[in-house]
Amino acid sequence: MSQPAARTITKKELVNRIAEDTKQTKVVVKDILQHFLDEIIRELSDGNRLEFREFGVFEVRERAARRAQNPRTLEKVFVPAKRVVKFKVGRTMREKVCDQPPPVAPTDQAKPAPDVKSAPPAPQPPKPPTPPPPKSPNSPF
Repeated sequence: MSQPAARTITKKELVNRIAEDTKQTKVVVKDILQHFLDEIIRELSDGNRLEFREFGVFEVRERAARRAQNPRTLEKVFVPAKRVVKFKVGRTMREKVCDQPPPVAPTDQAKPAPDVKSAPPAPQPPKPPTPPPPKSPNSPF
């Protein structure tokens, strides 16, 4: 059973929800939300760590330079060092998002639960091995 595609929630939709919940105007809520996001960016660009208890922690880490390989051409390439933003999930978010089973897709009819005592599904035939990608004639690897 495939999981339903996640909806994309925009800043505009969040502004509308918050404005409705707080009885503030959309303009005020949008300004506050944008200012909040700008402050997060400014603090991270200054190298600071942002900790929102129960929500999570944003911090900037240095990713070391490395050699990588182009999967199509198998060519070795140099990837320079760079700064990346890391987010560590807080307790409340982990409990509500990560520790719960994924939501079930709504259906028109309720499907009966699978019978636990039923026979296991028939075994699938093994897949043939995939041949390795062709080597580049000029590659030393």
